[in-house]
Amino acid sequence: MSTWILVADKSRARIFAADKAASPLHEVRTLTSPEARLHEGDLVSDRAGQDRNPSVSGHGLSDDHPQKHAIAERFAAQVCEELESARNQGLFRKLYVIAAPAFLGMLRHHQSPTLRQLIAGEIDKSLAGLEPAAIRKALPDLL
Repeated sequence: MSTWILVADKSRARIFAADKAASPLHEVRTLTSPEARLHEGDLVSDRAGQDRNPSVSGHGLSDDHPQKHAIAERFAAQVCEELESARNQGLFRKLYVIAAPAFLGMLRHHQSPTLRQLIAGEIDKSLAGLEPAAIRKALPDLL
């Protein structure tokens, strides 16, 4: 059984495996959320109203992005479901999680207690776009 490394952000999750403690990483799976790359305005039909007061800077009245947050939450749940399925199949013995800080919090929210027990370490950085060798350098020498 190998060690798995999840490297994720709100739109992409890459799962790598290392067969031995000092092994290089090889990619096992990639999950994507194309919706996460869209602008908030493309996700909802109504736009935030504009304040016509000249002393206000012309931004919409709502700076929140509830649709983008909901999409990221769904993607975090999907990623955790994938990991849970792999855990049930015995595909890995321990897991490292590297994720953008906000997305790491979402992942934690969706992890089952049994999955959480297999997490050997977490790194709160956005490394999902890096090459496997660069990701490996962010991990402990011995997995």
